[in-house]
Amino acid sequence: MKLEKLQLPDFVLAELYKDSLVILSDETQPQQALAEEKADWYLGENKKRVAILINDPEAVYLRDEWLSFLSAILSACKLNISDVAIVNHSQTPHSYKKILEKLLPEFFILFDVTANAIQLPFTIPDYQIQKYNNCTFLLAPSLQNMLGESKDAKLEKSKLWLSLKKMFNV
Repeated sequence: MKLEKLQLPDFVLAELYKDSLVILSDETQPQQALAEEKADWYLGENKKRVAILINDPEAVYLRDEWLSFLSAILSACKLNISDVAIVNHSQTPHSYKKILEKLLPEFFILFDVTANAIQLPFTIPDYQIQKYNNCTFLLAPSLQNMLGESKDAKLEKSKLWLSLKKMFNV
């Protein structure tokens, strides 16, 4: 693919130029404070308070193919990347309490990140929805397991979709 024909999605462009854009409104102070608070440890704007934790040692946030798949999943749930905060736990490991304090999530979706890894006081099987401390949790295997058209990938996608439908009432 030639670089001249490369088109980046809007949310990637916004993330790349977040410190270069000029906001012409009276609300610049709260937005600047929020941008400073973010400190580049998650991708997205967290508008709907959905923390998505992934385990990808090969990327800062997550691989392009994972991002494409995750974007499609979110779209099916009537969400988009700006509605969530994607944290790559292998690059920026945080405890549940730290994530709760900084992002105030109502939903946690963990892909290949165990409950123990974020210091939760319980564990649950993959795809089981669990409520705890005013948050809803869903653990699932790696996004890598859901890519492609193999029978196993389709089964994992199906299990994830059934859980997400229940979690987000879609």
